[in-house]
Amino acid sequence: MTDSATGSGADGQPLDGGATTLDGGAVAAGAPSPFSVFRKRDFRLLWSAQLVSTIGTALTDLAAGILVFTATGSALAVGLMFAATAIPTLLIGLFAGVFVDRYDRRKIMIIADLVRAGIVFAIPFLISINIVLLYLAVAAVSTISQFFNPANDALLPEVATDEELAAANSWIMISSFGSTSIGFALSGLLATAFSIEWAFYLDGVTFLVSAALLLFVGVGKIEAEGDTSIKVVVENLKEGVSTLVHTPLLRSLFLSGVPVYFSFGLWNVLLLPFAIDALHASEFEYGIQEGMTSVGFVVGSLLMARFADRFREGSWIVVATIAMGVAGVAYGFATTIPVAIILVTISGFFNAPSSITRRVLLQRNTPRELRGRVFAAFAVARDVVFLVGIALAGLADIIDVRILVVVSSLVLVVAGLVTAVMPGLGRPATEWLQAMSALRRAKDQPAGAVAFRKVTLADFDRLAGHLPALARIDAGARDALLAASTVRDVPAGTTIVGEGEVGDAAYFILDGRAVAGTPDLDGSYRSLASMAPGDFFGEIAALTGSRRTATVVAEEATTVVEVPAATLRSLMAVPELGSLFLSTLTARLSRTNSADLPRFSGVDQASLKDLRTARPSAEALPKSY
Repeated sequence: MTDSATGSGADGQPLDGGATTLDGGAVAAGAPSPFSVFRKRDFRLLWSAQLVSTIGTALTDLAAGILVFTATGSALAVGLMFAATAIPTLLIGLFAGVFVDRYDRRKIMIIADLVRAGIVFAIPFLISINIVLLYLAVAAVSTISQFFNPANDALLPEVATDEELAAANSWIMISSFGSTSIGFALSGLLATAFSIEWAFYLDGVTFLVSAALLLFVGVGKIEAEGDTSIKVVVENLKEGVSTLVHTPLLRSLFLSGVPVYFSFGLWNVLLLPFAIDALHASEFEYGIQEGMTSVGFVVGSLLMARFADRFREGSWIVVATIAMGVAGVAYGFATTIPVAIILVTISGFFNAPSSITRRVLLQRNTPRELRGRVFAAFAVARDVVFLVGIALAGLADIIDVRILVVVSSLVLVVAGLVTAVMPGLGRPATEWLQAMSALRRAKDQPAGAVAFRKVTLADFDRLAGHLPALARIDAGARDALLAASTVRDVPAGTTIVGEGEVGDAAYFILDGRAVAGTPDLDGSYRSLASMAPGDFFGEIAALTGSRRTATVVAEEATTVVEVPAATLRSLMAVPELGSLFLSTLTARLSRTNSADLPRFSGVDQASLKDLRTARPSAEALPKSY
């Protein structure tokens, strides 16, 4: 082992802040090839830059460890070298994420590569003065990496479509594992056949190559609001943390990841003493075991590149986490080396779906302008609990290592079971099947044929309780909303809106539940989402005049407020509501298939300008989950 609040509307795309994402069962008949993402020049450049820079980082990591151990003969000194790489994450990781969200991410990555190249080129000179300077240099490289890494993660959704993200992340993870292995091998070769200092020179070259490749990546810039003062940085940091806390899916990802990375911290340290002391393996056999873990991960990543969209993201995480735990428990009871190698290979295999799906969900469900901060928060939390796991692995000196391996694996099993019921990730299979059945068997009765009545003040107050931003409109806007809107009581199983329809209204759920999905050619549905009171859908069609891109069905008896397009536009004059509607629309458009983009050409330029900057406060987002 190594290392949504989303609902969906009639447009079939996740909402920021409200409901549970459900990926449909079967892949669409026209699902892209896992290799199709390589047809994109920007992805090839980003992938290649990551490949060469990771090779260089592995070179420096191992070479630094070899140098320190050769000079001191102390395992503690090597451990302090690891601490030098980890401490910057804890100290500046969150603040680095703020800057990643305020400046051109591509330029941040290029500057980071150039600065890191200069530092590692200087290491051979620095160690000739004092070995302590090596610690400072490694810490400096790690500090710069706190800006590079979240920028790199945030750029991936810019160069790959929503449909390609799973394959793109799979290839990124494959290259990461492969390049790390290459870097370690090269470092060992250089230490044996040449001077170890050459590892640092080669690392510097890889950073320069990475920077050169990134020069040709074409992505949009982030437009920062206001000057980058200490006050603004702190406010931006609060906004990122608030988004993480108030977005159910992101919160679930964050909390479910804590026990997983804690277990990984324990596991990674315990593998060596378990192999040597419990299995009586040789160093060569231990190396085979480590290598097969990576092989399992690569095979699992290839599987995800091809089949990730076959199941819901939450299902992948739950099954993979539990499977890792079960394999780990069995490993803890293994008595022969071949069996142990098979079990760690299985564990590595299931680590791939868990890791890749977490990355995909994070990228898909984090607003573009907040990705740096949210990704950095995840990285800091991951490293903190990982270090706690590493520290507790020292208990192996007083507790049987087999017991600790089994305990660390049981943590994964429990984490998987808990994830199965977490908002945005877990959804019981029976409930999901009911949603699928509702979509397939929906009565051919549009909402327009359902009895309706005028919206009352009591209706408004109930809806505002689910959607706090609505309570901020003035009396005049409220009265206009009451006069123009209607309430419809939709029976269970009735289609509220259908794919391909032209719509001039948006819908807000007052009571009940609805499910949205995009039909595939084989009759199944994809991009499913469940919606509850406070969620809304249909705003893209209402605001742009485009056709509905998904079907929404009442999963149970549901009450909706139908708001005409003209009234919806007037509500957008209220800053927080306008930001909420536009940011939701932006998120959905960014996830729309390129073939569908011509439908949305009706969005006016003023709205497009707002789309690039508008963002609601966390308090304005729906909190029904």
